[in-house]
Order: sequence, then structure tokens, then C-alpha cells
Amino acid sequence: MIEAVVARYARFAADEAPGRSALYASWAMTVCERPAVAEVLARIPDTHRQPPLVFAVTRLLGAPEEPGEAWGEWVLAHADPVVAESARRSIQTNEPLRCAALLPALSLIDGPVALLEVGASAGLCLYPDRYSYRYTTDDGTEIRLDPADGPSGVVLDARWSGPVPALRIPEVVWRGGIDLEPLDAGRTDDRAWLTGLVWPGETGRGERIERALDIAAADPPILVRGDASTPGILADLAARAPQDATLVVTTPGVLAHVPRARRAAVIDQARQAGRWITLDAPALHDGWAGPGPAERWPAGRFALALDGRIIAAVDPLGASVEWHPGGAPIPG
Repeated sequence: MIEAVVARYARFAADEAPGRSALYASWAMTVCERPAVAEVLARIPDTHRQPPLVFAVTRLLGAPEEPGEAWGEWVLAHADPVVAESARRSIQTNEPLRCAALLPALSLIDGPVALLEVGASAGLCLYPDRYSYRYTTDDGTEIRLDPADGPSGVVLDARWSGPVPALRIPEVVWRGGIDLEPLDAGRTDDRAWLTGLVWPGETGRGERIERALDIAAADPPILVRGDASTPGILADLAARAPQDATLVVTTPGVLAHVPRARRAAVIDQARQAGRWITLDAPALHDGWAGPGPAERWPAGRFALALDGRIIAAVDPLGASVEWHPGGAPIPG
């Protein structure tokens, strides 16, 4: 058990933390170098032992944001609360920047739109019409889009590669979401958890999430607690949307957290409910329509697909869009 913990944190220190968070790299190495710390983390259920989750929990509980040795001593002194809090928490990446990846697909759908997100967390990706967008193309041109009432306090910056289709901000008239543990954008504790999941060193991300939380708190979506693979739960929520709006179900990065045996059920329910937009690793499922992911898919990129048809390669958190790679056809 301890060996598995050390191996997982060593991979994190070597492959995931560099370039994103020097502090988290230091903490991960402390787990590898101090068996007593690894023994504490081994008490956490393996599905709640991911380094970003454990590190966020320790920060939430008051761990010093100092290099590894001080953090390791703090973990040993607070072992029981660290184990208990980690066991009840889960990673809920609610990154509004993902809307910069979703927008190209939404631009292909006639509105008005009723938006339903699977794995909604606090619903920050349900407000693509409330954010401003700044795409920078390969030649340095900036594509600017703002909400109808003017520039937003949340500005999403992303790189754009390839031809530029007609982009537009959607008209969203209804917002709903399903999550195992929905978060309330207006609740202090939930806000603290979401911002605490931002890695130290990720400049600007915490502020972006705070501003998006303010938007969601001012006009809350309908959030339902439950497992989207459960028969009927998605259809029941979809039935609450306005009948004169186009229902769009989004699954941005969530299917990876659904057991593989149940992913097809979520995809089937999404397709039956309305249009379906997803951001997924190419090998995650077999729900693609038409040509699947290109054989040499861009490294580190998810596939953006509309109704299963791939239209772009995107950064998993929305920082870049590479339009229809490998000749993947664009839906008409």
C-alpha cells in the first residue's frame, strides 16, 4: 500500500507538477522521502488519494504553504483530520475557461439554448453567454467576443490554431446540471473548496473562478444531486427545460470520472435528450460518430465533439483550440 502511494506521488512530482506548481512538487517529494507521511496518506481510500485533492485538503485545514519539510511535519501532527477530510472530498474542477473550448461547438447550434451539464460542480461552465472571449490566432490576430450587454468581468483567453469558423456567443435561456456533490456558488465553504483546488502558482486562475462564482451566485442554475448514469435522471432534468429551446447536454471532462462500464449509458442519455457536446481524451470511450480521433492525435489534447463528431483538439481546461485536426469533418 505504501509503495503504491509513493509511486503515485513520485509520478506527480516528475510528470504533473513541473511547470504548474513548485510547491506541490515539493510536497509530493516529501511523501516519497518520508515513509511516515506516506503511511498517513495510505489510510485515505485510494479513490480520494490523488495528490491535488490531498494537497487542497491540507491547505483548507491550515497547512503552511511552505516547502515539503514543514508541510510533512504538519501532516503528521494532523493525520486524523487529513484522512477524514480527504475521504469525504472529491476533485471538482470547475474551470470556466473550458467555455472557450465549448464555444466553437455551441456556435454551430441554433438558439435559444437550454444548457444541461453533467458533472456541473457549482455550474461555472453553464454561463458561456456571460463571459468574454479573447482568442489569439497563430498569426497574432485577436478574436474578441463579448456578451450582449458588454464586456464581462470574466475574460477567457485562449490560443486558436487553424481556420476560424463563425463564432458567436449563445443565447442561453435555461441552465441545469447534475453532480454527485453539487456545490453552491453562493456558499462560503463551497467557494473556499473550489478556489482551494487551484494549484499554488497558477496565476490568475483563482481570480477567474471567484468572478465566475459571483456570476453563478447572482443567477443560480438548477443543480440536481445524483449519478448521471442512473436511468431517467438526465431525462427528468431535461424535461424541466423550456420546450421552445434547443436542449444541449455537455460533458466537459467528466466522463473520465465515470466508471468505463457506465460511460455509454451517460452518452446514450445525453444523445436522447438533445444535442451533445463533449471534451474527452480520444481513447476514453467509443461514442464518436463518423471518423474517430486521428491516429496521431495532438499530445495532451482532448477531443471536442458535437453529437459525437470531432471538430477540434482542445486543451483539457480550455486554453487552446486546434480546429478540426486530421481533416475531421465539421458538422453542417
